[in-house]
Amino acid sequence: MKPLHFLYTLTLLGQSGFRGSRLLFSLYALELGASALTVGVLLAVFSLMTAALGWPAGKWTDRVGCHRPMLVGSFLSMVGFCIPYFFPTLTGLFAAAIVIGAAYSIYHVAQMNVVGVMSTPTNRARNLANLSLMFSVTNFAGPLLAGFSIEHAGHAQACLYFAALALASMLVHRFGARLLPLGKGAVDKAAGSLSELLHDRRMLKILLVGSVVFAAIDVFQYYVPVYAHGLGLSAATVGMIMACFPAAAFISRICLNWFLKRATVETVLRRSFLLATCAFVLIPFVEGAYALAALSFVYGFGLCVGQPLTLILAYNNASSERTGEVVGIRESVNQITRVLAPVVFGAIGTLAGVLSVFVVGGGLLAWGALMLRSGNLSSPADSPQAGEAAAAKGPTG
Repeated sequence: MKPLHFLYTLTLLGQSGFRGSRLLFSLYALELGASALTVGVLLAVFSLMTAALGWPAGKWTDRVGCHRPMLVGSFLSMVGFCIPYFFPTLTGLFAAAIVIGAAYSIYHVAQMNVVGVMSTPTNRARNLANLSLMFSVTNFAGPLLAGFSIEHAGHAQACLYFAALALASMLVHRFGARLLPLGKGAVDKAAGSLSELLHDRRMLKILLVGSVVFAAIDVFQYYVPVYAHGLGLSAATVGMIMACFPAAAFISRICLNWFLKRATVETVLRRSFLLATCAFVLIPFVEGAYALAALSFVYGFGLCVGQPLTLILAYNNASSERTGEVVGIRESVNQITRVLAPVVFGAIGTLAGVLSVFVVGGGLLAWGALMLRSGNLSSPADSPQAGEAAAAKGPTG
């Protein structure tokens, strides 16, 4: 099996558990009598743990490679899912959220970084786009598995099923460990500080654009159901509208390699922002279910290529010794955004009404598009000539 194909298989196993954990723990908490606020805090714990460990996980990955971090992440995931099975309380769920949030950070950063390490400048965008497609599959498979597991065996037993999935990921990983690259050695001595990375204006802009993508996704998922409910639409209809978003995301990521063959990363990303901006600002002016579903689809199609594209930009602008660090910092910034964006936009909606949320959100997306002028975020290594030269030397790392 080719190394990248092996890694994509690991993605389907390992990430499905992580992607289903939020729904599993949310429903379990509600079953235990938790309030909506408590569930919100529980979900925030996942993001806060990922944000806290993103940069250290990236440094560790640069030093030792992806093999050990991914195994540790899978092991911690298995332990985390076992906690609510043996301790079926809200305290147990919060402890599990802390452990699995840490596991996700370690596993996810190592996995994203190793795809870049195993790629050349000429095929890195394609490989990272394919990885994002695998993430889209797990975004569907994880919650689906959680729902059917709870329905079939109950909440506690479902946690055990997810622990078994993490164990399977560990076993498969051990079997194919020789296919994955080693680390670069004592990177800490050669690398600079975190503040040095954050003072790189181009990298800071890439991180800001990436955070805009995450903020826009979360605001959509919070406020479109609120708006649709206010129109008197049924729960099933609201579900149909929201389902158009991940469906479009999956299709757009299938098309992503085709887009990248015809335009630069920045150009594709700028067009995706403009498309998402148009869809988002139109939402409060339509009331029909089919029109809202169409806008949801357009919004998802435009916005959800932003995650892999900002990863490509971040990786291309990182030095070869600090790619894991950069991927980890990007993950930390994105997860902090996931915690803050609903709170900030919730305050805006409360003070100025739901319409203001769509206006401000649309303005934020338009600002992101302005930051994506051609050449503004590209590194010199992104040029075709540099890519051909690097390809002649072999894979990076």
